Amino acid sequence: MFVDVTFADCRLDLVGLRMSKLERVVFRDCRMAECDFYAATLSDVLFERCELQKARFSSARMKRVELRGCDINGLEGVEALRGVRMPWNDVLENAPLFAAALGLEIAN
Repeated sequence: MFVDVTFADCRLDLVGLRMSKLERVVFRDCRMAECDFYAATLSDVLFERCELQKARFSSARMKRVELRGCDINGLEGVEALRGVRMPWNDVLENAPLFAAALGLEIAN
């Protein structure tokens, strides 16, 4: 369990946080490629300018979680992001990822 923790400018590639509990945690400017949050519980968590490529969020439970300026290409478990807050520009940038998760076909 992580409570009241800030990770800044860290390299957390491949870190296993599977089934962990995170409360009031900030990840700022961290490299977190392929990080595993499977079935984790996140409350009051901020990811700011983090590299979350191919991170796994499948079955995660999120409450008051915000992603700002993060690279989430290839993220697994996109459906677990339900209720997450994101700036509009980040939503637009990741629209293909969200569309693929919903099974939408993008027409030209």
